[in-house]
Amino acid sequence: MIKISTIGYPRIGPKRELKKVLELFWKGEISENELEKTAKELRKQNWQVQKANGVDLISSNDFSFYDQVLDTICLLGAIPKRYKWSKDKVSLKTYFAMARGSQDKELDVPALEMTKWFDTNYHYLVPEFSADQTFSLSSNKPFDEFNEAKSLGYITKPIILGPLSFLLLGKSNNQDFRTLDLLDKILPIYKEIIGKLSDLGAEWIQIDEPILVKDLDEEVVARITPTLNELKKASKNSKILIATYFESLDEKIQKKLSISDIDAIHLDLLRGVENKNYIQNEKKILSLGIIDGRNIWKSDLNQKIKVIQESIKSENEVFISTSCSLLYCPYDLDLEKKIPNEIKRWLSFSKQKLNELNLIKKFINNKDDKNISKELEQNRLDILDRQNSKLIHDSFVKKRLETIDSSTTKRKSGYTQRSKIHKDIFKLPKFPTTTIGSFPQTLDVRQARAKFKKGELDEASYEKFLKDKTIAAIKKQEEIDIDVIVHGEFERNDMVEYFGEHLKGFTFSSSGWVQSYGSRCVKPPIIYGDISRSKAMTIHWSKFAQEQTKKIVKGMLTGPITILQWSFVRDDQPRKNTTQEIAFAIRDEVKDLEQNGIKIIQIDEPALREGLPLKKGKWKNYLDWSVECFKIASSVVKDETQIHTHMCYGEFDDIIESIAALDADVISIETSRSRMELLKTFEKFKYPNEIGPGVFDIHSPRVPSIEEMTNLLMKATKNVDSEKIWVNPDCGLKTRGWPETISALQNMVLAAKNLRKSSG
Repeated sequence: MIKISTIGYPRIGPKRELKKVLELFWKGEISENELEKTAKELRKQNWQVQKANGVDLISSNDFSFYDQVLDTICLLGAIPKRYKWSKDKVSLKTYFAMARGSQDKELDVPALEMTKWFDTNYHYLVPEFSADQTFSLSSNKPFDEFNEAKSLGYITKPIILGPLSFLLLGKSNNQDFRTLDLLDKILPIYKEIIGKLSDLGAEWIQIDEPILVKDLDEEVVARITPTLNELKKASKNSKILIATYFESLDEKIQKKLSISDIDAIHLDLLRGVENKNYIQNEKKILSLGIIDGRNIWKSDLNQKIKVIQESIKSENEVFISTSCSLLYCPYDLDLEKKIPNEIKRWLSFSKQKLNELNLIKKFINNKDDKNISKELEQNRLDILDRQNSKLIHDSFVKKRLETIDSSTTKRKSGYTQRSKIHKDIFKLPKFPTTTIGSFPQTLDVRQARAKFKKGELDEASYEKFLKDKTIAAIKKQEEIDIDVIVHGEFERNDMVEYFGEHLKGFTFSSSGWVQSYGSRCVKPPIIYGDISRSKAMTIHWSKFAQEQTKKIVKGMLTGPITILQWSFVRDDQPRKNTTQEIAFAIRDEVKDLEQNGIKIIQIDEPALREGLPLKKGKWKNYLDWSVECFKIASSVVKDETQIHTHMCYGEFDDIIESIAALDADVISIETSRSRMELLKTFEKFKYPNEIGPGVFDIHSPRVPSIEEMTNLLMKATKNVDSEKIWVNPDCGLKTRGWPETISALQNMVLAAKNLRKSSG
């Protein structure tokens, strides 16, 4: 008998309802009760949708006001001391202080460090642990949401982030201490949680342990089975499902799960193709992740049915599911009004993926249902239509990829020679200041863009509006005395979507929103075919900005790896090939920027680290073609042109040589939340080029003092040659307001000037 189990469902609402109420709450315009009212309605809708689409094991506790790891920090009472938590149930004030920072009379603290969740574009808040760490049950969230669902008639499967993943995804404040050392301390709290959920009537409890798909040392591996057995002991009448996803399990780890006392294992069969090797011999209940939870392409249901029928030889109960949580997919394709109909037929959003699972379940459980056969036939025709579509293939693009050689990927001279040329040309001061690119996308900017798209604002009026905004941003930067300025990117809706709109092979949705973190939502472009540039994308605005000032204006581009990572990518060819196509399109733009007088060009690659495979054995292949693609895009310029790049949160230790291989003249990185800890990498590895460590967190409205930024920069000089340090924010300032932006940039510039004085 086949049953459907959901691994997690989107939280933000079909129309981003959660985003809207969160931002109203942060502004003080609605109460906590009003915020919770919307949250309850969203949870209710999610449960209803799952039930209506035949889901047997409906999820709960997959909702979050910000992030599931932060929820777990609160659940376990792992609150860092600086947040002045009173040891009671964690309040929303404390919760959001950890998420966003706080700056008032009672509490002036930065937010927790943020980094990417495995190889996704979702961000999580990093737990902080100490050797004397204590834990306590400090939140009722999973119990309240289970009861809430129960009152509506749903016996749900609560989802809890498991102890191994929680500890190993955290950071310690002492190099001599491993977070795994806290396992014995944390397990009693987990057992208490599981016991309470069992007492409430949970038939199944899902424990997420995605860390198990990574390369783990023997000490961790040895703790897997005993840990799972302890969790099972606490489950009383409930069954325990251990969920893994994003990759395959190593054989040794699979065996540890298999011999444990838990009841079921979830396997990702999309990104974890090798997991198919374990299916036939596994005696536990299996949850098979056969529908892609991270992409939006319609599944070949006939092929999926075949896989299930070939794989399952026993009479064991079997669950089918998405490969991972649907957090990474938009809500509902039925809401979509923008995607061309031909392409829309090829797609499946979260709600449609539930229906795909339901069709598979119905067919396997009842092959004689004629209606199911009709739907499966339509699915077959849609899959075939996509394969044969003339929209997808471009022979010119394919031929261009065949021209790649060493001359395509190498600058004329090395960095040492180029840097001398740049010093002579630019004459910048020590600790030069700049920003990463974007400036606040205020309400008037968003409204003007919306009116223009609706035809309510003519092109000339919109152009004037954008020019006025650009001029104002340039003047603000001049007043603050920033050395290398940017135009502000007011014409851009998104750093990836904007470029996709100017490239062939992309299409766009009206409702394809997914959560990145907190209230931050993105609407990834859809790459459906071969990619090329038909006309210039940024020249107009870069030239206009440079004409308004005597200071150097950076040309701002998004790099090929990031465009790939932050899009829904076609799955009918290798990702490498798609990235090469994008790289050539960016290369054309870089060349045009240089020819139009732009002397510094920044090619942002915040997603380079994010795309790193979870298994180290796959790293080299990815890094080789990623570096190649960046160099295809950047190496077309003369020595006189300076190339910058930017990278977001992530551990760089293991890939620092590849970052150096990019051969960007300047790299800026997000370091403020980690208090410059990321720069320890540069102490061990003498990075040859220049570095801009971020000195303030753009994800938080908090404005650090001049002293705080100065201290961060002084800390940076201990790891990096002061002659090679640039001064900049962590990232773009798109999501911030102007008052906090100006204050933060003023403090940043004064901090840089302080260092110039103190360093001579």
